[in-house]
Amino acid sequence: MNRIVPLVLAVALFMEQMDSTVISTSLPAIAADIGTSPIALKLALTAYLVSLAVFIPVSGWMADRFGAKNVFRAAIVVFVLGSIACAVSDSLLAFVVSRFFQGVGGAMMTPVGRLVLVRSTPRSELVGAMAWLTMPALIGPLLGPPVGGFLTTYFSWHWIFLINVPIGIIGIWFATRYLPAVETLIQRPLDVAGFFLSGIAASGVVFGLSVVSLPALPSWVGFSTLAVGIVSAILYLLHARKTAEPLLALDLFNNQVFRASIVGGSLFRIGVGAVPFLLPLMFQIGFGMTPFQSGMITFVSALGAMSMKLVTKWFYRKTGFRNSLMYGSLVAAGFIAVNGFFTPETPYLLMILLLLAGGFFRSLFFTGTNALAYADIPNEQTSQATPISSVAQQISIALGVAVAGGILEVSTKIHGGPLQLSDFHIAFFIVAALSSLACLSFRGLNPDAGAEVSGHRPLIKVAAPAE
Repeated sequence: MNRIVPLVLAVALFMEQMDSTVISTSLPAIAADIGTSPIALKLALTAYLVSLAVFIPVSGWMADRFGAKNVFRAAIVVFVLGSIACAVSDSLLAFVVSRFFQGVGGAMMTPVGRLVLVRSTPRSELVGAMAWLTMPALIGPLLGPPVGGFLTTYFSWHWIFLINVPIGIIGIWFATRYLPAVETLIQRPLDVAGFFLSGIAASGVVFGLSVVSLPALPSWVGFSTLAVGIVSAILYLLHARKTAEPLLALDLFNNQVFRASIVGGSLFRIGVGAVPFLLPLMFQIGFGMTPFQSGMITFVSALGAMSMKLVTKWFYRKTGFRNSLMYGSLVAAGFIAVNGFFTPETPYLLMILLLLAGGFFRSLFFTGTNALAYADIPNEQTSQATPISSVAQQISIALGVAVAGGILEVSTKIHGGPLQLSDFHIAFFIVAALSSLACLSFRGLNPDAGAEVSGHRPLIKVAAPAE
């Protein structure tokens, strides 16, 4: 397998994934510097997520129209310029607008980067390539908080954005030198109505869930926006049925393998979205750790994710997608539930080992679901499958944070006091149960589903001849 392509893409995606979480630990310092409150500044986090939700659906059309390699490099440029704008912002409005602009670049980097990888990699090598590309999505959110805390504490908050400049320049150079320009440009018209409806739907759901779970605005704003998003999604479904070339080709869900990958992956990401939100809070509120201490402990999950790439290709070749994803989702969900048994008396070494194992199995699962999504999709339809996959990921992760935040809020209202350790334990058990439902999506697959990608050949029992 040519590893240089997934590694080049992984560097850029790591920058985007880490940036989406690095800001969380720096909110108080940024707020104090630009003269606002940390609660109000959460609008900047939401603006970034909304930007992703609006522009991810159109990323496939952009790649077909202008070339995936060209769009990927342009996305890095936009992301870097947005980072610089964030660093020089001196007001809440400027910072929120800069984060939205930065999100435009991020919206194109992730799906288009995955599209470049799928189009340039033989199907038999896709699992191994996805193993390299999956790591940024798992490592970035875990590495972001400790890096953000370190840069803000020992330098200044501006560096959490300025550090993207040299990384982006290196990424553009490597992309220009090593990424193949293999695609043929496809001149299909832009579905303008679909762009607006899908953008309102995805951004409404993501924004609504974000406001409900992390209230920077009144809760009625979040619920109203969520309702608008759901209505727009229904209108898009009606629009797509009577449009010859819709922006998001929902008929791809007629493919059982693609459907299982999206639905199963989305269910499991509810837990994955909740863990980076719950675990640092539990360590800081329930255990009394500092942000830096909790960040260093949670980072061991990233080490487990990195070790996954050593066995992924062999594992799926031996077990196939159906069995490995069906049972693997249960094992990985079990490791999410294990967090609900941690107490201040739990030995640190035991927690580290369990978090390490949890990171390994989560990464193994996501590498499989990401590869399975393209197993039965022709190359000419990959540009339509990629944005659907990316939108589903964004919504399910936002849903995970919303569910976790809602559980904590309900739990505190029940006992009528501040957050307690037991509240976090309950939240971990519930989101783990939701994630375990992913196994149902893979149960109906054939044993040889995605065999061209996994290389797995199930044993076929041959009936004995009749005497």
